[in-house]
Amino acid sequence: MHTLFIADVHLCTDQPDITKNFLNFLRNKAVNANALYILGDLFESWIGDDAINSMHLKVAAELKQLNNRSIPCYFIHGNRDFLLGRNYAKISGIKLLNEPQILEISGHRIIILHGDSLCNNDKRYQNFKKKIRQIWLQKLFLLMPLSIRIYITKIIRNRSILNHTHTSKTTDLDLQKILSLLLKYQATILIHGHTHNPAIYKMYYKSKIFYHVNLGMWNNSGSIVELNKFGLSLIKY
Repeated sequence: MHTLFIADVHLCTDQPDITKNFLNFLRNKAVNANALYILGDLFESWIGDDAINSMHLKVAAELKQLNNRSIPCYFIHGNRDFLLGRNYAKISGIKLLNEPQILEISGHRIIILHGDSLCNNDKRYQNFKKKIRQIWLQKLFLLMPLSIRIYITKIIRNRSILNHTHTSKTTDLDLQKILSLLLKYQATILIHGHTHNPAIYKMYYKSKIFYHVNLGMWNNSGSIVELNKFGLSLIKY
């Protein structure tokens, strides 16, 4: 048996092929796993649990099927869907996790997180995140009428595209922070998404080997990390 990790699916109604591939993944790949961990940005945007559409409901139904089969599905918020709340978690059967989350799987100690907090070299994005993730601002936003939330989200997305803050590069990653987290939590593997650059890197420190795993975006194909008794593998789906 195996555990699966994904991130950055960016589901939206404008990209039905991605949704189709993801649903196929849930029905034919995730259904055989021990557990599924979604490390943020499952959805391209999320403006509140009261704004779900038919695509959101289809995804929730398939995730619920995993739960019904006793295959737990865990979710860490990303920078695009950090407002996803308990109501959607309830109808989809997913369990919301804080980050960083520490796992013990098959003798491995693993850190999982979305990945944007590792991009300390992207100063513009970190300043933007500090402002927009304030709890009082999130509560105020969710109290606004749906039409206003949609309008505000469009403005933010357009500005982020113009300023190139909607994605990050591998060079934005703070490798020292990654190593510090691995040492702090006595882990050997760190898995994240956000930068859309799939790879498995080895890091060496004091004769020890650590693994830094970067998940890719689900555009041309799905990006999956599988952990089993043989180790780690990065898979295109």
